[in-house]
Amino acid sequence: MGRVHRLQTVPPFGDLPTPDGVDVVGVDLPVGRLTAYRGLPDGPSRGSVLLVPGFTGSKEDFRPLVPLLRDAGWSVLAMSRRGQGDSAAPTDPAAYALDEEAADVVRVAALVDDGAPVHLLGHSLGGVIARAAAIASPSAFRSVTMLCSGPHGWPNRMFLARRLAAEQGNRALFDAQNPIAIGVADAALDQATRFARMRMDRSSTVGITTTAAILELPDDTTAALRDTGLPTLVAHGEDDAAWPQVWQHDMAERLGARYAVIPDSAHSPAVEAPEATARLLDGFLADA
Repeated sequence: MGRVHRLQTVPPFGDLPTPDGVDVVGVDLPVGRLTAYRGLPDGPSRGSVLLVPGFTGSKEDFRPLVPLLRDAGWSVLAMSRRGQGDSAAPTDPAAYALDEEAADVVRVAALVDDGAPVHLLGHSLGGVIARAAAIASPSAFRSVTMLCSGPHGWPNRMFLARRLAAEQGNRALFDAQNPIAIGVADAALDQATRFARMRMDRSSTVGITTTAAILELPDDTTAALRDTGLPTLVAHGEDDAAWPQVWQHDMAERLGARYAVIPDSAHSPAVEAPEATARLLDGFLADA
């Protein structure tokens, strides 16, 4: 169990160091090749975990978390979604519909451990996609973790982001979100900001504008996720503001899920508080 095998090693994306004990692999799907971080424990695996990133993210958003879960005995695959970074980027907006994104997650899960069910975690938009994947194919998963992800979106939530990217390109959206970096040369930026800007430049504008609309969908599929019977965890940073925290807590109650608030973090606990996030996940996954 937990081999995360049959995946070809590929070059890293950008200049972020790959953590020790982790490699970068390609995952070949009908849409093309997606990329992923893979962490395999030195000893017997306790099971396999698939991590799905959010809106403008990629596998690199889990870079501090993957080695911690690996060292705890889990086999880990942190994927970049279609259109993100160095993953395949279709040009048709229909390719980034929620059901297409969810189908990628199901297909990747089938490659992780000879088709055995895997633990699934989705961050932010990745949580929306993970929920759709679990509802579509519950037998593919052992548990679901919604990390900083809410029960539904709301109209025009991403209006400005969609408009900026569509009319002026990805860099305009990045600059709006990171004004301190406007006009600053790469060499003068810290490594994380430099990477994030490069990733935004390399990611699909069609993907960004289309998946932003997923975050506006008002459909609440909490009941359908509960009906899968999968063990669930809802967690967010103590300062997370992407979804109202009361919505996330209410979603956990309606799911009958475990609920946790991760201290010293906001919307990206895997980066801001990786040790606390890893301890929380380790306990939940062991129980699940």
